[in-house]
Amino acid sequence: MARYEKTITVVHCAKLNRELEAMPRRPFPGQLGERIYNEISAQGWEMWQQQSTILINHYGLNLADPRANDFLMEQMDEFFFGAGAQMPEDWTPPAAAPRKK
Repeated sequence: MARYEKTITVVHCAKLNRELEAMPRRPFPGQLGERIYNEISAQGWEMWQQQSTILINHYGLNLADPRANDFLMEQMDEFFFGAGAQMPEDWTPPAAAPRKK
């Protein structure tokens, strides 16, 4: 029987500035989706997913609203290819859970 092994594709991640595992497919269609696929690692994409959740929750974004999607696309472009995404000005990180003794 033939045995198939998974080939891992590597990309130089523009966000993390090192060689890392690539995403298995484009995250979404279009020019920005293609650029992210070619220049951002799977780990970088996971970081964006966390960042986008923070933005959606903090600003109460309705993803059915095209303006909310435009805002997220701008933030995504900045997160990956700009100077780095800034956290919302009045955002504070959630408190860490207390350690059990």
